[in-house]
Amino acid sequence: MIIETLSTFPHMYDSVMGTSMMKRAQDKGLLDFTAYDLRDWTHDVHRTTDDDPYGGGAGLVMKCEPIFEAYDEIVGNAPKAVAAPADADGMQRTGPLPRHASGEKPYVIFLTPCGVPFDDALATELSSRQRLLFVCGHYEGIDERAYSLADLQISLGDYVLTSGELASMVVIDAVVRKIEGVLGAEGGALDESFVDGLLECPQYTRPARFRGREVPEVLLSGNHEAIARWRRQQSLLRTAALRPDLLDTARLDEQDRIFLDKANECS
Repeated sequence: MIIETLSTFPHMYDSVMGTSMMKRAQDKGLLDFTAYDLRDWTHDVHRTTDDDPYGGGAGLVMKCEPIFEAYDEIVGNAPKAVAAPADADGMQRTGPLPRHASGEKPYVIFLTPCGVPFDDALATELSSRQRLLFVCGHYEGIDERAYSLADLQISLGDYVLTSGELASMVVIDAVVRKIEGVLGAEGGALDESFVDGLLECPQYTRPARFRGREVPEVLLSGNHEAIARWRRQQSLLRTAALRPDLLDTARLDEQDRIFLDKANECS
C-alpha cells in the first residue's frame, strides 16, 4: 500500500512512522510512506500556507492555492516535489522525485470535524485501497474550496485537535494493521475489538497469580473449546456493560442472544 500525507509539519510523522509496526510494515515492503511538506508548493519568501479569514474572526485559515498545486502535482502524476537546500535568499526550492510506479490515483482523504465518523469498518475498507493521500489542516481550518478535492472526509469524534496530522496518524495506524502480513501473529487483527461489533474479551499473561489476583482457570485448562466459549461470553458481557449500543449492530447468533438474556435475568 502507498500512503502519502500533505501537511505543514511533515516531521510530526517521523516518530510514529519510524518505529514499531509502522516501520516493520515499510521494512517488509508492505507500506510505502511519504510525508509531503505543503510549504514546497508556496511561492513567497516566508513559505506562507495560511492567512486571515475573510469576514474577520480569530485564528488563521489554510490557503487553498498550495493545496491545489500540491494535489495537481501529486495526483496528476507530475514529478513529485521534494525539499532542496535553501538558496541564498532563504527560499526553499523543490526538486523532482520519480512518480510512484503504480500509476494508481490516490484516494484523497481530508481530516475534519465535518467528516464521517471513523470506525473499524471504515479502516477495513480503506485498507483494501492501493494508495491513500491524507490532506491535513492546521490552525483554524482549511479554505472551503480545497474540500472539493476530497474523495472522503473523516472525523475521529466530536472534539477538536490542533492539527490534522494527529488525526491522520490514528487513521493510518488503524488501516495499516489491517494489511495482510503487517501483524506478527497470523490473523491477529481478527480477534480485536470491533471486528465483529463487540469489545474484545479480557487478556492475561504470566504470572498466573499476582497480588492475590488470579488468571481465570479456564485459560490455564488447555481446553480450546472452553477457552473460545469463555472469551466469547466475556466479550458479550463486557460490551453489554460498557458499550451496550454496539449490541444493536453486532453479529450475534442465537447462542449469544440466549446467553445475554440469561445474564440480564441474573443481574
